[in-house]
Amino acid sequence: MGHIPFNRLIPDATLFHSTEHLLMPLHGIPTVLTVHDLIFKLFPAYHKKLNYWYLNLAMPIYCRKADAIITISQASKQDIVEHYHIDPAKIHVVYEAPSSLFQPVSPARVSHIRQTYQLPERYLIHLSTIEPRKNLSRLLDALKALRHLFPSLSLVLAGGKGWLTNDFFAKIEAEGLQDAVQVLGWVPDEDLPAILAGAELAVHPSLYEGFGLPILEHMACRQVVASSNRSSLPEVGGDAAVYFDPTNTEEMTAVIRHLLTNRDEYKHRQEMGLQQVQKFSWERTAAATTAVYEKVLSNK
Repeated sequence: MGHIPFNRLIPDATLFHSTEHLLMPLHGIPTVLTVHDLIFKLFPAYHKKLNYWYLNLAMPIYCRKADAIITISQASKQDIVEHYHIDPAKIHVVYEAPSSLFQPVSPARVSHIRQTYQLPERYLIHLSTIEPRKNLSRLLDALKALRHLFPSLSLVLAGGKGWLTNDFFAKIEAEGLQDAVQVLGWVPDEDLPAILAGAELAVHPSLYEGFGLPILEHMACRQVVASSNRSSLPEVGGDAAVYFDPTNTEEMTAVIRHLLTNRDEYKHRQEMGLQQVQKFSWERTAAATTAVYEKVLSNK
């Protein structure tokens, strides 16, 4: 690989920024590498084997060779330092932000989208790709328990079908929850805000996230979030979300039940969520990224 003249691909480049899992061997060109997270290392059983072997071999090499690393949370930075022994000064946290499409939605729009997608009257919403790390099996357990108190409560899943999903869909059948779980699959961005806003509550039970962007997307739509307390999620949700141990189904159930039955707190957290979202913007992201470029170039 070192014999391939990669410099010819980007002649006269001032700086190369790799935003994915590849850092080309370039000579005399400063490099910045984005590492979103180390999920493949921390949860290898939840990753495709080929991806795991490549990333586990290549990422520590890329991290050492890059002039600077951008990551998307303090939690991810700590993981990179701990597992790859990279100088913390080399790693820069640059937060992501929700699209401007995510904002409070009118009742008329919510009603229209509810009819379009035939959504249930009362539902919990979860926004993500369906895969084991999202911990949706325990969310099914919580839903089943909650339906003893709220018989009409359903779960709506918005997001693509990922990998290693057979056990999850089998559990829906085994627990008799076919009529209580609606899997929308991929949804156009313009429809998502109304789907989020129309829910009773957003639930994010993930075992690990490099950033957890859906939390901010929910909050931007004035939706309250019950979230896992793992990895970057408290960093993103701040004081606006209500947290639970994602491995404790009883605790998850209790937090959801509390928010469904305490409307004053629910309304208060709606406003807190809107304030939390204001801390994140793509303008800030662009400025922070530019600052990393400038620092790297000034050291060359």
